[in-house]
Amino acid sequence: MTAPLFLRELDPAHAPWPLLLLADPSREQVEGYLQRSRLLGIFDTGRALGVVVITPREQGTAEISNLAVDEAWQGRGLGRRLLEAAIRQARTDGLLRLTIATGNSSLAQLGLYQRVGFRIVGIEVDHFVRHYPEPIYENGIQCRDQIRLVLDLSA
Repeated sequence: MTAPLFLRELDPAHAPWPLLLLADPSREQVEGYLQRSRLLGIFDTGRALGVVVITPREQGTAEISNLAVDEAWQGRGLGRRLLEAAIRQARTDGLLRLTIATGNSSLAQLGLYQRVGFRIVGIEVDHFVRHYPEPIYENGIQCRDQIRLVLDLSA
């Protein structure tokens, strides 16, 4: 019998870096937003299996700046649970909008975000080429463009 999974907030000083770097390979980028963000993790018996980082932006808006699940646990609904927890937290905090961005090569993530209600609002061409020193590949596709999505929390 396996232990039940549970969510809890983490102190950014104790961030699970291997998970954070799955979603964003630049530690420098992650360090740039982590200290001013809320970090939630999903655990089994004390071990982090996934994380979501919620970063305040302009008035009434926050961004999910990092969402990652341990590779051995992917495909089991943990990403969706983390995303839904972030949405609940944003509503509890009285936010009006939640944004998220991903790469053009992140096919599963794009599907998940849209299934929970996010809508594509823009594409920043060559974002990952300009901001990351090494090329990123997923699903046999070079990650070049950043796709931005928004969820209206008042709906």
